[in-house]
Amino acid sequence: MDQMDKLSQKTSASGNTGRRPRGQALQDGAGSKQALYDAFSETFADRSDDSPDAFAGRASTTPGNVSRRADAASHPAYSGGPHLVRDERGLALVDGDVAVRADLTRLAARCRPGRVGGELIVKAAKVKGAGESPLAIDATAGLGEDGLLLAAAGFRVWMFERDPVIAALLEDGLARAAEVPELAEATGRIELFKQDSIAALPALGERPDVVVLDPMFPARRKSAAVKKKFQLIHQLEKPCEDEEALLGAALAARPRKVVVKRPAKGPALAGAKPSYAIAGKSVRYDVIVLPR
Repeated sequence: MDQMDKLSQKTSASGNTGRRPRGQALQDGAGSKQALYDAFSETFADRSDDSPDAFAGRASTTPGNVSRRADAASHPAYSGGPHLVRDERGLALVDGDVAVRADLTRLAARCRPGRVGGELIVKAAKVKGAGESPLAIDATAGLGEDGLLLAAAGFRVWMFERDPVIAALLEDGLARAAEVPELAEATGRIELFKQDSIAALPALGERPDVVVLDPMFPARRKSAAVKKKFQLIHQLEKPCEDEEALLGAALAARPRKVVVKRPAKGPALAGAKPSYAIAGKSVRYDVIVLPR
């Protein structure tokens, strides 16, 4: 039995998510950060959505399940420290002079039909013989850039994001992207699930063509502004703490391939040697091809 089989069976047999408890990443910070997280968690109560054609505000806890809405920007717990602000540009996580938002509209040029095929993530995820609408699972969606590029390339994309604050930023970004004519078709192929993908992947109900993993990198040396944004995001999502559990869950979904985004000179996820890699200047996509 090779390493891939062991990782897959370990995840399937244990049922253990192997991830930190909700909110743990904030426990070392100020109380306002924990309040931010807790307040956002309170908004994730089931609410029906009577507008099936409206993408804005829609997301599911499991494929096909009841829609959920999250808009806690006015919650009193957000006063002081990191807080959510909704303005004419949409929802943003703000801390002092630093703001983080999911601005997917800036990807419009990269999503054009004649250009998107050249994106590294699209090259890495492409599966021969997968049909016209292959299914890609973006298991660590974050702010959604890779998932949108895949959708623009013709994939159906299921995005999974476990952090409720990041998920709300992503949901808002997708809603605004859907209003851009050049991105409307791509966003129509995306579903967002606000849950931990490690628990969901082994029981998707549909075998995906590809699973994409983009675990949080440790902060790299960049400009002060970029560094501050990384620090703000890292208050919510720490760098991956259990690489074996994440990769094992992806393998348990039985895709045709697993694509792992890594720093260009970073180690392989969980030490698993990829079948091949597609590298750019700052990032590398390790591709694990599974036997059919």
